[in-house]
Amino acid sequence: MTPNPIAWPFRVQYLLGFLVCIGLLAYALYEQGVLGVEPCPLCIFQRIAFMFMALFFLIGAIHGPGAAGRRAYALFVLLGGAAGIGIASYHIWVQHQPPDPLAGCAPGWSYMIDNFPISKVLKMVFSGHADCAVINWTWLGFSMPEWTLVAFVLLSVGAVVAGFRSRR
Repeated sequence: MTPNPIAWPFRVQYLLGFLVCIGLLAYALYEQGVLGVEPCPLCIFQRIAFMFMALFFLIGAIHGPGAAGRRAYALFVLLGGAAGIGIASYHIWVQHQPPDPLAGCAPGWSYMIDNFPISKVLKMVFSGHADCAVINWTWLGFSMPEWTLVAFVLLSVGAVVAGFRSRR
């Protein structure tokens, strides 16, 4: 196999995309379960976007479709990536707002799901409450949502390149 990942077979590229998504999700669970970093609701939605992408990466890798199928899988992965990019971008924006002393912490994800209708939960999640503004993890000066934004963009671009490039 050539060292150029763009020239790798579609199935290998999509398997790699699946493994990257699973690795990111596994790290998030490690952060939560072992290090005790509780995810805010926006983090949960970013995880769901990675799961959506992982699902279509895996199906594409197993299926090994023709040209039309490769494009369809690329668009499904891109759909998850676009949702993740939007959520991560909003999360970054929330983190960079000045602190609001009246904001107080919002209820946790489990509490919201157990006690409110889904429409109210979605409204609460996307209101940008104090939990989502807390930066409790950084690497190389970037917060978790900033790194997930990078991952969403790279995975989306990789999926589209793999799905739409011409094959000989």
